[in-house]
Amino acid sequence: MRILKWGGAALAVFAVVAVGGIIYAKMNPLAVVKMITMWRDPVGPNQPVVWQQGPDVAPDGKRPPNIILILADDLGYNDLTFNGGGVAGGVMPTPNIDSIARDGVDLTQGYAGNATCAPSRAAIMTGRYATRFGYEFTPSHPIFMKMVGEAKTGAHDPIYYPENARNYPDLSTVGMPHSEVTIGKLLQAKGYHTLMFGKWHLGDKPEMQPNQQGFDESLGFLMGAQLFAPIGAPGYQEARQDWDPIDKFLWAALPFAVSKDGGPRFAPDKYMTDYLGDQAVEAIKANKNRPFFMYLSFNAPHTPLQATQEDYDALPMIKDHRLRVYAAMIRSLDRNVGHVLQTLKDEGIDDNTLVIFTSDNGGAHYIGLPDINKPYRGWKATFFEGGIRVPYFMKWPAALPKGTKFGGAVGHVDIFATAAAAAGAEVPTDRVVDGVNLLPYMEGSASGQPHKTMFWRSGDYKVLLEDGWKLQTSERPKKNWLYDLNVDPTEQNNLADAMPEKVAAMNEVLKGIDAEQAAPSWPMLAEGAVAIDHPGGQPITADDEFIYWAN
Repeated sequence: MRILKWGGAALAVFAVVAVGGIIYAKMNPLAVVKMITMWRDPVGPNQPVVWQQGPDVAPDGKRPPNIILILADDLGYNDLTFNGGGVAGGVMPTPNIDSIARDGVDLTQGYAGNATCAPSRAAIMTGRYATRFGYEFTPSHPIFMKMVGEAKTGAHDPIYYPENARNYPDLSTVGMPHSEVTIGKLLQAKGYHTLMFGKWHLGDKPEMQPNQQGFDESLGFLMGAQLFAPIGAPGYQEARQDWDPIDKFLWAALPFAVSKDGGPRFAPDKYMTDYLGDQAVEAIKANKNRPFFMYLSFNAPHTPLQATQEDYDALPMIKDHRLRVYAAMIRSLDRNVGHVLQTLKDEGIDDNTLVIFTSDNGGAHYIGLPDINKPYRGWKATFFEGGIRVPYFMKWPAALPKGTKFGGAVGHVDIFATAAAAAGAEVPTDRVVDGVNLLPYMEGSASGQPHKTMFWRSGDYKVLLEDGWKLQTSERPKKNWLYDLNVDPTEQNNLADAMPEKVAAMNEVLKGIDAEQAAPSWPMLAEGAVAIDHPGGQPITADDEFIYWAN
């Protein structure tokens, strides 16, 4: 063994480092996670990325459209200026993201696949409720969930399940089954070159990684979050939420790294959002002469809150430091979406490219900013509209009308069937696909509503949307919420007590759909209380309306 060849000095250094590491780990158990991860999978220096080159000349004749799916991470409904909102009262405009809706279709009642990251992404990739294949909870490290589950939040503290932690599978084995048909697999079979960028969050196991789930090339990270820059590096601003165990975990445990095609990790050479945007531009140039599908999955503006000094300095009118960092992150996101859109025009392929923009779920309560989901109530990790109502835009100049709105309830599950139809691919018939092709509705050739019902579930917290009526049912607290979104889209007037027959009828429909879903493939580790009407950083009082979110 190599250790036997070490000299006494080397062994002494090793012993000091080991003992010091143990002492530090006892002081800060989060360090264990980072130490083990860096030991198993170290981060090397930046390296150049070379993209596979398509043909030098585009083939003659009509070709299917390119498809670009741009996904933001925890973007609040009110973070964009398109609908008259925007960060800090709209002082930070988002013209590039807004242009996708302005030049295409605004799906005004667009819903996330789930109220948290990973199940929502599983629904996007498969066109199916993630609960159909057991992807009910976001995979989480037990140390992290123990911190969350034992934190004190006020009148309704979290519930931690140590027995589930003892039986939790190895985190590297938890994810989206390889047996699922992803958009990438579907479009690969139609001859598309498929590319994935940024946040994956659908499994670390080799057969669950992007290059085994339908993507020819990938550049990003498997984890649910990632640093945007090295901690404390010059040229960046940070904002930390000391009250939030999630934030503490991320700052302590996350690396700043990406991997190309599942290879060794290396450090980007610039701020993460800018890096992913630049690389997406280069990949578009490499593939401009053949049909391609690009899944551009930014991790902005998810925590940890880090921004470039340049973007921060551009917003001196925002006096609150945390809000200013957050706004600067969205400024970078919008700029890089603009770079992608401009590249499509520069390369002459804008007209025949379907661009889809959305967020994986609503804005998070734990960043402590009150207005990010206005006018809707609730947050990420709730099924109130603030948690699942998301910006949802599609632009395809050759096929979709410009500057139109579609008001029917649609979801992330519809991206799969819509992309399939655009590419001329058949949706699988050997499994239930919950999404529908939205192109006829956006074009105006189909009437009515794409969905009679939509469904969400996380543990004992379940939701049915049916003909504009929305029923939420929960065990903790044991309560029903019934809203007529046709007249009360911001969920102000709970009709559950006044309309018990409506609740009972919808609950029967909900139970029928619920019975079709699979059992969770891994257990929840904790349930945390989330106040509906105020952000994190404030204790939850006995008078606050709240839900318990299972994960």
